[in-house]
Amino acid sequence: MSDGYRQLLDATIQHLEGLKSRGVRHVAIAPETLRALALPAAKFPISNFQSPITKVVPPPAIKTEPTISMPPKKTSAPVVAAKAEIPNLKVEITSSSPEKAAAFTALRERALACVKCPHLAASRTTVVFGVGNIDAQLMFVGEAPGADEDEQGEPFVGRAGQLLTKIILATGLSRADVYIANILKCRPDTPGQSAGNRPPTPEERATCIPYLQEQIDLIKPKAIVALGATAVDGLLGKAPGITKLRGQWQTYRGIPLMPTYHPAYLLRNQSLSEKRKVWEDFLKVMEKLEMPISAKQRNFFLPT
Repeated sequence: MSDGYRQLLDATIQHLEGLKSRGVRHVAIAPETLRALALPAAKFPISNFQSPITKVVPPPAIKTEPTISMPPKKTSAPVVAAKAEIPNLKVEITSSSPEKAAAFTALRERALACVKCPHLAASRTTVVFGVGNIDAQLMFVGEAPGADEDEQGEPFVGRAGQLLTKIILATGLSRADVYIANILKCRPDTPGQSAGNRPPTPEERATCIPYLQEQIDLIKPKAIVALGATAVDGLLGKAPGITKLRGQWQTYRGIPLMPTYHPAYLLRNQSLSEKRKVWEDFLKVMEKLEMPISAKQRNFFLPT
């Protein structure tokens, strides 16, 4: 990082701290400014730098544009947030169709700059857009990023994600063969908690799901696996419950959808019978995709 760029960051941080000390708790930031701040330092026009704060909003004022809540007094927070999103912007999305890749890249950039949920934009480390093959026949949808996903910018990388990866490998596929995304692109905030997760609210799901719908429309998978009750509710609306729906084909945007338990459930309940239920759901998915199934695969988790 150049000295000039570092000085500008330090000046911005000091200015924000000064506003906070005077009782200001919110500042309005334009989406274009957030996108500019997320660019690598080499591409950011230092000579033309203008403060990202477009308008100071006192507490009683009515906000007329998206706002980001001021973080706790921690000088490194703004720098960490900017750094975390830089690698995301460098990801190259490829497809057999250049037009499809371009559309997916544009969608991803819009999602990375999203501040429609100010409380989530203020608390996130990065936007967890999705990962995998955009030409995939199979797509997985979870509920929301957790702490590991928020830190790394990729869905399903924690303990539940590692289990999901093992299940995918057991089908004969890999993570590179499928596409994995979530209902929510930002980790749900947990004010006052140092750890733990919470499910997305209906309002958060409704705000964020258009990004997922565009992903699905571009990928056009032949099958979708919804992982857990929150994902099923987010896709199908208020459902009768994951225990009643799992293993039964549904339809979402004209695509066959298989509801099944979230991998985190199997981490809590590791009985052979529950593992077999999830595997039977995956066998149905493999049959739908006309994948070869060996005798060994058919017998996974059956009592000997």
